[in-house]
Amino acid sequence: MGEPHPLGTRLYNIQPSIRTQDIDEIGDNRHTTFFNMMGNWSLNDYFKEDQLAWMWEFFTTKALLPKEKLHVSVFEGTDNVPKDDESYKIWQKLGLPTDHIHLYGPSKNWWSRSGTPDTMPNGEIGGPDSELFFDFGAELRLHEQSQWSSESCHPTVIVGVTWKSATRCLFNT
Repeated sequence: MGEPHPLGTRLYNIQPSIRTQDIDEIGDNRHTTFFNMMGNWSLNDYFKEDQLAWMWEFFTTKALLPKEKLHVSVFEGTDNVPKDDESYKIWQKLGLPTDHIHLYGPSKNWWSRSGTPDTMPNGEIGGPDSELFFDFGAELRLHEQSQWSSESCHPTVIVGVTWKSATRCLFNT
Protein backbone atom coordinates (compact mmCIF):
# COMPACT_ATOMS: atom_id res chain seq x y z
CA MET A 1 0.00 0.00 0.00
CA GLY A 2 1.14 3.53 -0.68
CA GLU A 3 3.32 2.62 -3.67
CA PRO A 4 2.38 3.66 -7.23
CA HIS A 5 0.53 0.92 -9.11
CA PRO A 6 2.39 -0.25 -12.23
CA LEU A 7 -0.78 0.04 -14.36
CA GLY A 8 -1.56 3.63 -13.36
CA THR A 9 -4.11 5.49 -11.26
CA ARG A 10 -7.33 4.51 -13.08
CA LEU A 11 -7.92 0.79 -13.04
CA TYR A 12 -10.81 -1.59 -13.68
CA ASN A 13 -11.43 -5.28 -13.24
CA ILE A 14 -14.06 -7.95 -13.68
CA GLN A 15 -13.92 -10.61 -11.01
CA PRO A 16 -15.94 -13.73 -10.30
CA SER A 17 -17.75 -13.22 -6.99
CA ILE A 18 -19.58 -15.54 -4.66
CA ARG A 19 -21.90 -14.35 -1.90
CA THR A 20 -22.88 -16.70 0.86
CA GLN A 21 -24.26 -14.40 3.57
CA ASP A 22 -27.75 -14.46 2.04
CA ILE A 23 -27.61 -17.88 0.38
CA ASP A 24 -30.96 -18.89 1.91
CA GLU A 25 -32.63 -16.12 -0.09
CA ILE A 26 -31.34 -17.28 -3.49
CA GLY A 27 -34.08 -17.86 -6.00
CA ASP A 28 -36.07 -14.66 -5.68
CA ASN A 29 -35.77 -11.78 -8.13
CA ARG A 30 -32.95 -9.96 -6.36
CA HIS A 31 -30.48 -12.40 -4.81
CA THR A 32 -27.66 -14.21 -6.59
CA THR A 33 -24.86 -16.41 -5.32
CA PHE A 34 -22.34 -16.30 -8.15
CA PHE A 35 -21.87 -13.37 -10.51
CA ASN A 36 -19.21 -11.33 -12.28
CA MET A 37 -18.60 -8.05 -10.52
CA MET A 38 -17.11 -5.12 -12.39
CA GLY A 39 -15.05 -2.57 -10.54
CA ASN A 40 -13.32 0.66 -11.36
CA TRP A 41 -10.66 2.01 -9.05
CA SER A 42 -9.16 5.42 -8.56
CA LEU A 43 -5.75 5.41 -6.93
CA ASN A 44 -5.57 9.00 -5.71
CA ASP A 45 -6.86 10.30 -9.06
CA TYR A 46 -10.57 11.19 -8.80
CA PHE A 47 -13.16 10.98 -6.04
CA LYS A 48 -16.86 11.37 -5.26
CA GLU A 49 -17.58 14.47 -7.36
CA ASP A 50 -16.48 12.65 -10.52
CA GLN A 51 -17.53 9.14 -9.46
CA LEU A 52 -21.14 10.04 -8.73
CA ALA A 53 -21.45 12.31 -11.77
CA TRP A 54 -20.05 9.62 -14.08
CA MET A 55 -22.32 6.98 -12.57
CA TRP A 56 -25.34 9.26 -13.03
CA GLU A 57 -24.31 10.08 -16.59
CA PHE A 58 -23.85 6.40 -17.49
CA PHE A 59 -27.20 5.26 -16.17
CA THR A 60 -29.18 8.24 -17.50
CA THR A 61 -27.53 8.88 -20.90
CA LYS A 62 -25.99 5.52 -21.89
CA ALA A 63 -28.29 3.00 -20.20
CA LEU A 64 -31.21 5.44 -20.76
CA LEU A 65 -32.83 4.84 -17.38
CA PRO A 66 -35.47 7.48 -16.66
CA LYS A 67 -34.24 9.89 -13.97
CA GLU A 68 -37.58 9.92 -12.17
CA LYS A 69 -37.20 6.17 -11.51
CA LEU A 70 -33.75 6.48 -9.89
CA HIS A 71 -33.14 6.76 -6.15
CA VAL A 72 -29.88 6.78 -4.20
CA SER A 73 -28.81 5.99 -0.68
CA VAL A 74 -26.20 7.84 1.36
CA PHE A 75 -24.48 7.07 4.68
CA GLU A 76 -26.36 8.82 7.52
CA GLY A 77 -23.45 8.76 9.97
CA THR A 78 -22.92 7.36 13.45
CA ASP A 79 -21.71 8.71 16.77
CA ASN A 80 -18.12 8.20 15.59
CA VAL A 81 -18.34 8.77 11.82
CA PRO A 82 -20.09 11.80 10.30
CA LYS A 83 -22.85 11.74 7.72
CA ASP A 84 -21.63 11.64 4.12
CA ASP A 85 -22.69 15.23 3.43
CA GLU A 86 -20.42 15.40 0.39
CA SER A 87 -22.31 12.66 -1.48
CA TYR A 88 -25.67 14.07 -0.38
CA LYS A 89 -24.79 17.50 -1.78
CA ILE A 90 -23.41 16.03 -5.01
CA TRP A 91 -26.64 14.10 -5.59
CA GLN A 92 -28.63 17.30 -5.04
CA LYS A 93 -26.34 19.16 -7.45
CA LEU A 94 -26.94 16.42 -10.04
CA GLY A 95 -30.65 17.13 -9.77
CA LEU A 96 -32.03 14.40 -7.54
CA PRO A 97 -34.94 15.62 -5.43
CA THR A 98 -34.45 15.12 -1.69
CA ASP A 99 -37.20 12.47 -1.60
CA HIS A 100 -35.02 10.36 -3.92
CA ILE A 101 -31.99 10.56 -1.59
CA HIS A 102 -32.32 8.08 1.28
CA LEU A 103 -30.13 8.04 4.39
CA TYR A 104 -29.02 4.74 5.93
CA GLY A 105 -26.67 3.68 8.68
CA PRO A 106 -23.56 1.53 8.53
CA SER A 107 -25.36 -1.80 8.07
CA LYS A 108 -26.58 -0.54 4.67
CA ASN A 109 -24.19 2.21 3.55
CA TRP A 110 -20.72 1.36 4.82
CA TRP A 111 -18.13 -0.80 3.11
CA SER A 112 -15.21 -2.65 4.63
CA ARG A 113 -14.10 -6.24 4.33
CA SER A 114 -15.11 -6.78 7.95
CA GLY A 115 -18.48 -5.00 8.02
CA THR A 116 -19.55 -1.95 9.98
CA PRO A 117 -17.12 0.57 11.53
CA ASP A 118 -17.46 -0.95 15.01
CA THR A 119 -16.36 -4.38 13.72
CA MET A 120 -13.30 -3.19 11.78
CA PRO A 121 -10.04 -4.63 13.15
CA ASN A 122 -6.95 -2.51 13.64
CA GLY A 123 -5.58 -1.40 10.25
CA GLU A 124 -8.74 -2.22 8.27
CA ILE A 125 -9.80 0.31 5.63
CA GLY A 126 -13.39 1.21 4.78
CA GLY A 127 -15.79 4.03 4.22
CA PRO A 128 -19.28 5.23 3.41
CA ASP A 129 -20.90 4.17 0.18
CA SER A 130 -23.65 5.54 -2.02
CA GLU A 131 -25.93 3.17 -3.90
CA LEU A 132 -28.21 3.61 -6.90
CA PHE A 133 -31.65 2.00 -7.07
CA PHE A 134 -33.97 1.69 -10.04
CA ASP A 135 -37.67 1.67 -9.19
CA PHE A 136 -39.58 -0.44 -11.71
CA GLY A 137 -42.74 -0.65 -9.63
CA ALA A 138 -45.57 1.64 -8.76
CA GLU A 139 -43.85 2.84 -5.58
CA LEU A 140 -40.31 2.42 -4.34
CA ARG A 141 -40.34 0.63 -1.01
CA LEU A 142 -37.11 1.74 0.64
CA HIS A 143 -37.35 1.72 4.41
CA GLU A 144 -35.15 1.10 7.45
CA GLN A 145 -35.66 -2.67 7.58
CA SER A 146 -34.50 -3.32 4.03
CA GLN A 147 -33.32 -1.40 1.02
CA TRP A 148 -34.57 -4.18 -1.22
CA SER A 149 -38.06 -4.71 -2.53
CA SER A 150 -39.42 -6.85 -5.31
CA GLU A 151 -40.04 -3.66 -7.28
CA SER A 152 -36.54 -2.22 -7.24
CA CYS A 153 -33.07 -3.27 -8.29
CA HIS A 154 -29.64 -2.11 -7.23
CA PRO A 155 -27.24 -1.95 -10.20
CA THR A 156 -24.26 -0.14 -8.65
CA VAL A 157 -22.48 1.16 -5.57
CA ILE A 158 -19.77 3.79 -5.16
CA VAL A 159 -17.46 3.31 -2.18
CA GLY A 160 -15.33 6.04 -0.66
CA VAL A 161 -12.49 4.27 1.15
CA THR A 162 -11.56 7.16 3.42
CA TRP A 163 -11.30 5.59 6.87
CA LYS A 164 -8.79 3.34 8.56
CA SER A 165 -9.29 1.73 11.93
CA ALA A 166 -6.80 2.08 14.74
CA THR A 167 -7.00 0.64 18.22
CA ARG A 168 -10.60 1.28 19.27
CA CYS A 169 -11.09 4.25 16.92
CA LEU A 170 -11.38 5.27 13.28
CA PHE A 171 -9.50 8.05 11.61
CA ASN A 172 -10.12 9.75 8.30
CA THR A 173 -7.30 9.01 5.84
